[in-house]
Amino acid sequence: MASLRPTDASVSRRDLLALVAGLVPATLLGMPVPTYAQEADVVAENSVAAVQQFSFDLLSEQMRELSLGVYESHPVTEGFIDGLNYDDYRKIRFNDKAARWQDGGSDFRLAAFHMGWLFPEPVRIFEVANGVATEMVFSTDDFEYLNDLKDRVPDHYALPGVAGFRLNAQLNRPDKWDEVAAFLGASYFRALGRGSAYGLSARGLALNTGTQKGEEFPRFSRFYMERDQNGGPTLTIYAALESPSVTGAYRFVIEPGAETLMDVTCRLYFRQDVVELGIAPMTSMFLFSEKNRAGWDDYRPNVHDSDGLRIERADGNVIWRPLNNPPRLTGSYFSETAPRSFGLHQRDRDFASYQDVGARYERRPSLNVEPVGDWGKGHVRLVEIPSDLEANDNIVAYWIPEDRAVAGDHREYSYRLRWGDLTQNAGSDLAWVFETRSGHGGISGVEAEKGTRKFVIDFKGGLMAVLDGEAEIEPVLNATGGEIYGHTLEKISGTDIWRLVIDVRANADAVVELSAYVNGFDQRLTEVWLYQWINA
Repeated sequence: MASLRPTDASVSRRDLLALVAGLVPATLLGMPVPTYAQEADVVAENSVAAVQQFSFDLLSEQMRELSLGVYESHPVTEGFIDGLNYDDYRKIRFNDKAARWQDGGSDFRLAAFHMGWLFPEPVRIFEVANGVATEMVFSTDDFEYLNDLKDRVPDHYALPGVAGFRLNAQLNRPDKWDEVAAFLGASYFRALGRGSAYGLSARGLALNTGTQKGEEFPRFSRFYMERDQNGGPTLTIYAALESPSVTGAYRFVIEPGAETLMDVTCRLYFRQDVVELGIAPMTSMFLFSEKNRAGWDDYRPNVHDSDGLRIERADGNVIWRPLNNPPRLTGSYFSETAPRSFGLHQRDRDFASYQDVGARYERRPSLNVEPVGDWGKGHVRLVEIPSDLEANDNIVAYWIPEDRAVAGDHREYSYRLRWGDLTQNAGSDLAWVFETRSGHGGISGVEAEKGTRKFVIDFKGGLMAVLDGEAEIEPVLNATGGEIYGHTLEKISGTDIWRLVIDVRANADAVVELSAYVNGFDQRLTEVWLYQWINA
């Protein structure tokens, strides 16, 4: 089980990222595909845009009524779209001249992704103005078909829908329209802060992830775009979510910036019982870092889109859980009540840590989920999947409510998504985990004892930064499934970093759960470092 994203096994994650960003160059790799006759009776000029009354409440009621019936999928099973394969799809580009909202009065431009290949079901897009939704009609005239593909595509053909869309805004420079967000495939979407490069994704909903029942992937089937009538910097997107187990109505209010914000409200209506419901899910990639790179023959010191899970608890304390690429599928559950936030972060922003001029991992955005209102009791779940390729998304995180969702339930959740560098708060009293390293346990130069491991945790900033090396502070350590048989804590001379070193011995082949933080002067001085070591 290498990835939780439903993709063709021959397609790399980097290929998908490039396709989303519109960066894949045209190639001559097309395979022979039957040529379809032009469907002359279906042309863009004769298509009629659907018009309907619209509001979020109307959409919600529609999805509630839909949940009372049986789920139906609607893939396109005939015409040239059904014949498109991966190589064909690489030869399709949206025509930038056809981007919507170029007439002024908007801080956004909209472009569409073509149907076909991994995207057989149509996604319909509407524009909302004054309570009325009018469908955006797309045709083959809106796309460029390169090389031999253009001879197999009918002219002026009205497409039954699109695969998704991307939004451009003046994110980094006032003279350039940069991509800021994209919605493509199932309920996946991603966004960028200023200076970011695409990395992790979010999803509308996670259902039965990593369970024996098997994961279900809901999809956004319709989108409704409402531009700010006052010409402001926000765009409101409404979406209809459908799957065998649940329907939903979503609202996203998007504001690009140094940190791009998405205020999300979802209303969910359940057709069936759900084994595990995942709210505000996010998906990322972690291959290796300083703590697990010994087995990788790679010139790069780190390869990951995210390096840790950060949880800010209701009392203001912060948990930092470095990510793993484990030897087997693992799931970690963090019990919380009304957390302030949780998210997958890329803390290391130094190019020297990655040395990859193509992937630019130091620019991958972090993503924080900030619940609105009281989410009550539940768990933040972290799923880590073994992977040997950076093409695979092998990290998933989401919120699990305490009460299981059953058929007939109606639930509503609101939260803010924050995309960008999300650098550490310079004014925080808590020192944060700057780096985690690990290696064989015991003393250097002596043969390592089997079943032992050394962990090195560097804490940076906070009140500890101004303390001298003689300060009376002490670590608070805990281990389950093993024992901590040695530790040291000292300040690295000439820096504001304190280094905690712990030696751990596992109980047989146990999974060892570790925690550490530093106390002093009657208060907690650091984040809580958590780690899961599988002694395999």
